[in-house]
Amino acid sequence: MSDDTIFALSTGGLPSAIAVLRMSGPQAGETVSTLAGALPAPRTASLRLLRDPGTGDPIDRALVLWFPGPETATGEDVAEFHIHGSRAVAARLRETLGAMAGLRAAEAGEFTRRAFLNGRMDLAAAEGLGDLLEAETEAQRRHALRVAEGGLGAKIGEWRDRLLGAEARLEAVLNFSDEGDVDEGDERFALELAESVQCEMQDMLDAPPAERLRDGVRVVLAGPPNVGKSTLFNALVAREAAIVSPTAGTTRDVIEAPVDMAGIPMVLCDTAGLRLAGDDIEEEGVRRARDLLNRADIVLWLGAAGEAPQHDRVIELAAKADIDSAERDEGVLALSAVSGVGMAALRDELVLMARNLLPGDGEYALNARHRDIVREAAVILTQAESGDWILLSETLRQARRVLDRLTGESGVEDMLDALFGRFCIGK
Repeated sequence: MSDDTIFALSTGGLPSAIAVLRMSGPQAGETVSTLAGALPAPRTASLRLLRDPGTGDPIDRALVLWFPGPETATGEDVAEFHIHGSRAVAARLRETLGAMAGLRAAEAGEFTRRAFLNGRMDLAAAEGLGDLLEAETEAQRRHALRVAEGGLGAKIGEWRDRLLGAEARLEAVLNFSDEGDVDEGDERFALELAESVQCEMQDMLDAPPAERLRDGVRVVLAGPPNVGKSTLFNALVAREAAIVSPTAGTTRDVIEAPVDMAGIPMVLCDTAGLRLAGDDIEEEGVRRARDLLNRADIVLWLGAAGEAPQHDRVIELAAKADIDSAERDEGVLALSAVSGVGMAALRDELVLMARNLLPGDGEYALNARHRDIVREAAVILTQAESGDWILLSETLRQARRVLDRLTGESGVEDMLDALFGRFCIGK
């Protein structure tokens, strides 16, 4: 498959002002010469008339760029055609390329997969790129870009280099112990290094997970019936997502809505009023509400002060300040979703609380695959013991080999299709 030259439209939906068609593979240069008459200077945009090689008919006047490998995004020869973004032009160019021997349409994520296979990015960076393509909030974008730029891979590489250095010093002791310049303190150095790396791994494991960044901080509105949960929910999501009625028990199921609040992804959840249910349907709604409370990242409690559920992050609210001016207990935020009183303060508190649940600048949120690998390596390093240099060296080697799976240097063949299948065709 790597001998094929692949092509795909890399820009969005048509029609558009400009469409970009990418090509990667050994026949990219020859194809440009065939369609455009000659290769342009490398990495220089050149205006050319593209012609069908079979009929000589003009296809479009386009900007053509030529990137000779291996210093390209995929590690192969790459070309780009910047054409007018009509459906007819794009279809004709793809049809022309598809009729040429050795060329075929790319599969989902195949450009990025070739970049990985040709050593232009590690697997962690490829995963970060996938997250960047799906990013919808500023927090998601910042973190995904750090990973896509190789930050997580660099940290893993640093751990591997330190472990490898300790292995080398132990090997010197094992193989050249009769030499006078061998330091017998190398075993202690290796043990201290294993402990240091293991502690850094544990710190990363204790950080917020990538799933929270990807799926959003879960904010659950809870309380008894008719306290203003659905009205507040609609105000926070800025649309009529939940039915508002003075009739108790109107909300009988969980209603969820994703929101971007100050660049932070959140999922707001409106729940059934907590009370003794009047029928089986409402009883199921109350059960789901209680279950969701146990899984909430943040709880907005709209009930009697002091009756809020036991939770690490609860914001107690009095939600009808426009019609109820009663004195509030200290720590209870009075607001009105109708008049807007207190809403800005609530959003500020939510953003502050949610930001502490997401990775900060310079931190990395590990996804499930990353956590499993880092956890496995950390457990191996906790088994490092003094007294047997051979076993200590093997412990360091095993931890290093486990880390190789995170960056894709070994043992990842079974998950590549799933990863690159997330990407669009032109990526």
